[in-house]
Amino acid sequence: MRNVTVAGTGAFLPGEPITNDDLEKLCGPLPADVLDGIQVKRRHWLVDPATGEHTTSNSRMAEAAARQAMARAGITPEDVDLIVVSTASPEYQLPTAGSYVQEYLGLERCAVIELRAGCVGAVQALDIARRQLADGTHDTALVIGTEAISPLLAPMFVGRDPEAVRMRDRLTLFNFGDGAGAVVLRGVDGPAEEHGYVNACLGGLRKPGMQVIGGGTDVPFAKQAQRARLMDIKLDAVGVAKYGPRLFVSALGDLLNRSGLRLAEVDALVLPEGNAEYFSREFEGAGLSRADYEELQSKIVENLTDVGATGSPAVLLALDAGVRAGRVRPGHTVLLLAIEASRYVYAGMSLRWPR
Repeated sequence: MRNVTVAGTGAFLPGEPITNDDLEKLCGPLPADVLDGIQVKRRHWLVDPATGEHTTSNSRMAEAAARQAMARAGITPEDVDLIVVSTASPEYQLPTAGSYVQEYLGLERCAVIELRAGCVGAVQALDIARRQLADGTHDTALVIGTEAISPLLAPMFVGRDPEAVRMRDRLTLFNFGDGAGAVVLRGVDGPAEEHGYVNACLGGLRKPGMQVIGGGTDVPFAKQAQRARLMDIKLDAVGVAKYGPRLFVSALGDLLNRSGLRLAEVDALVLPEGNAEYFSREFEGAGLSRADYEELQSKIVENLTDVGATGSPAVLLALDAGVRAGRVRPGHTVLLLAIEASRYVYAGMSLRWPR
């Protein structure tokens, strides 16, 4: 088995940041305590907030993040022989968004794998790519998480009186953002370093924490066309706030155990929602000791405040921000940990950041 190393990271956020003040003018305010709880202050959307028109696309965002990661890794598209993409919001059911990234990079031949997932997808994608590089199936992989959520949000407010927007829709609007994150992985000669990986769904018998409804095959299309919105996001905010922290604590314990690490040995814990008050205030009640909770505070690497909840790219955007800010440095022991509200899924990976 070959060693697999991270060669570069990249990120792309569409348009100018949309502040909470900007959003309040579009859809009305959220109560101050709710706004403080979600901790999002800025987000980026690929739709024009005034008109709902698209300024770019999901796969174009993925391409932009990929090109930045390749530039930082010092490689060209011709070096890439595997692309693994995670998204829950592709332009089309088929062909895959990954195949469009391949097209935009000018690659006639390349292996492409796509996962239909949210927050956990990029970590799952990293593990798939890592295994195929380690066994020599491929040499260089682009792993991309990309999400275009704003097209689902625009119908909630475009052309409407802000005061007429429902409070539950405002909560969704203030939460989510678009973007793409990318990582270049390379298989290199030398002894393979240990990588821990965990993945589980804990919500098989539980009501989904989030659903994206429409555009599927749940009912005939004639019935879908009769819905108030062709596509919609349903968020069980109460359920996520209650059960999400338990999911995180289970995931963290599983990853540490699988990796053979103690929390004190971890230098950086990269996750999407490390500072959301509704989430972190419940950690102790979910079984995380006060000592471990305090130990975590200096290790968490995230950027929820600046990008919002972004789904598939969330961990990769936080990772790229952490690398740029010097929070993730050569030789660091890094945990990537994603949890997803859809069916209460988690995926985590431990790795040594390359020197």
